[in-house]
Amino acid sequence: MSIDTRLEAPAVSPAVRRRAAVAGRRKRWGNPLAGLGSLVWLIIVVVPLYTLISSSLMHQDEALNGDPLAFPTNPTLDNYSTVLDSGFSTMLVNTAIVAASTVAIVLLLSVPVAYVAVRTRSRLSSLAFRTFLLGVAIPAQAVIVPLYLLIGKMGLYDTLPAIILPTAAFAMPVAVLVLSGTMRDVSEEMYEAMSLDGASPLRMLWQLAVPMSKAGISTVAIYTALQAWNGFLFPLILTQSEENRVLTLGLFNFQTQFGVNIPAVLAAIVLSVVPIFAVYLVARKALVNGLMGVGGK
Repeated sequence: MSIDTRLEAPAVSPAVRRRAAVAGRRKRWGNPLAGLGSLVWLIIVVVPLYTLISSSLMHQDEALNGDPLAFPTNPTLDNYSTVLDSGFSTMLVNTAIVAASTVAIVLLLSVPVAYVAVRTRSRLSSLAFRTFLLGVAIPAQAVIVPLYLLIGKMGLYDTLPAIILPTAAFAMPVAVLVLSGTMRDVSEEMYEAMSLDGASPLRMLWQLAVPMSKAGISTVAIYTALQAWNGFLFPLILTQSEENRVLTLGLFNFQTQFGVNIPAVLAAIVLSVVPIFAVYLVARKALVNGLMGVGGK
C-alpha cells in the first residue's frame, strides 16, 4: 500500500483572496487620488511660473491689456536688457555678499550652540536653550524701531553689515533648533568611544558631530540663504543709498509716479530667482534629508 506524502496547500479564504486582488490592482494602477492631487499641485506651481516668464517677454502694453496666460505675440528680451542696465549687477553682488555672510555667521555660531545644548545636561544649559528659542516667536517688525536706533548708534546705518547682522540674529533660533535635533541623532556610543580615546569636546564637535550633521547643516545653510536673499524689511529700513541696494529693493527702480514697468519687474524677479534656484538644485537632497530628521543617520 502506497502512502501519498504530498502536502496539500492550505485553503485560502475568500477574504484573503479579495485583499490580495485589491493589493494587486493598487500595485498595477497606483494610487489615482495621489496622482490627481500631484497633478493639481503641479498645475498650481507651474502656472504662476509660466505667467512670470511669459509676461517678462512681453511689451508693456501687451502685459497690461493682454491675457496673462497667453504666450507673447512678439517676444522680446528688451526687459532683461533694461534690468541689466539699471545696476542689476551691483544689487546682485550686494545680495550675494549679504547671503554668504549671513550663512557664515549663522553656521559659525549655531553649530557650537546646538552642540552644547545637546551634550550639556545641566538645568542652566536647558534654560538657556529654551530662552534662546524664544527668538522664534519674536517677529522682526516688533523690534525694528529699537533695532534702527541700535544700528545708528553703532555707526552701521546704510551699510551691508546693517542688513547682515539682524538677518543672522533672526535666523539663529531656527538654525539652533534644526541642528540640535540633528545632533541628537548621533548615537551616545560614538561620543563615549571618542571620549575613551581621550578626545576633547572640541575634537568631538569637529570630527564627529559636524560630519554626522551634514544634512542638518545644509538645511540651515539653504534656509538662511533664502531668508537673507529674500529679505526686504531690514534693507528697506536700514539702508538708503544706491551702492548698498539689494535685489528686493531694486524692484523699485521700475516704479515711477506714472506707473509700473510690469515686464521689467517680472524680468528682474526671474533674474534674481536663478542664482538661489541653482543653489537649491545642488543641495536639494541634503535639504530634504535634513527636514526629514535623518541628518545624523
